[in-house]
Amino acid sequence: MRNQWESFLQNLNVWVGSFTQFSPQGELLEDRPSRLTLERINDGQSAQLTLQREGLEDLVLEFSTLSRSILFFENGAFSQGTIQFAPFTEFGAEFGFIHQNHRLRLVQLFNQDGNLRSLTLIREHSEGSDKVERPPLTVDALLGEWEGKTVTIFPDSRDPVTSTTKMQLHLNSKGHLIQNLGFGDKNITSTAKINGSTLEFDGNPENPIRVLMLPGGASATFPVKVQLRQPLFLESGWLVEPGWRQRMVRSYDDKGGWVSLTLVSETKIK
Repeated sequence: MRNQWESFLQNLNVWVGSFTQFSPQGELLEDRPSRLTLERINDGQSAQLTLQREGLEDLVLEFSTLSRSILFFENGAFSQGTIQFAPFTEFGAEFGFIHQNHRLRLVQLFNQDGNLRSLTLIREHSEGSDKVERPPLTVDALLGEWEGKTVTIFPDSRDPVTSTTKMQLHLNSKGHLIQNLGFGDKNITSTAKINGSTLEFDGNPENPIRVLMLPGGASATFPVKVQLRQPLFLESGWLVEPGWRQRMVRSYDDKGGWVSLTLVSETKIK
């Protein structure tokens, strides 16, 4: 079993791609070509990140340990972000998926009022490899029955926990999306209104959960407003190929503390 540093090393590469920024409503605001180099230095004892983005100054970071705000799965997937949500502070997280020569990263940032401020989608492939263009995520691509496996890891270094999931997605007579999600001995049914590339789930009428379907098979899931004294989660997804999707969920308790990170790998069976 890989430790956190060894899992991080799965990301070493020269990654070329773009940073695409969207409004909270999913409107494309800007797209900047990028080149990110992750390499070992100092005889392998440290790592260096060099980020180049068109029109911006280069960013160079050197480190030999990992921040408490980030966790890696063994395949290199990761999330970093806020450890403790507090009033009148900015809040957010980055999610990173990796598959062969491609990575997909998504950054969700919220302002001090708890509203989504910006959404940045980062699509990358290793330099010199063929770039695979994945289509934007659609409701049609999600409809059906899915089975998955989950791995949950914890910032307090507890042993990982594994589980299985089942999810059914279909449209009702009103054209709303019905989601039936089963995990462990729990089963949750929720309904979402579809508005173009946006889904709005009504599980909590006072604070709905919104899903933005994005280019490259990506999705961002978040509460319409981040609120105190309520458990919350942020999620990102990646339809890597038709019938196979990965999702990552970063969960917080009702005191605003980060408690877990879950990676879900789902396959469509019907």
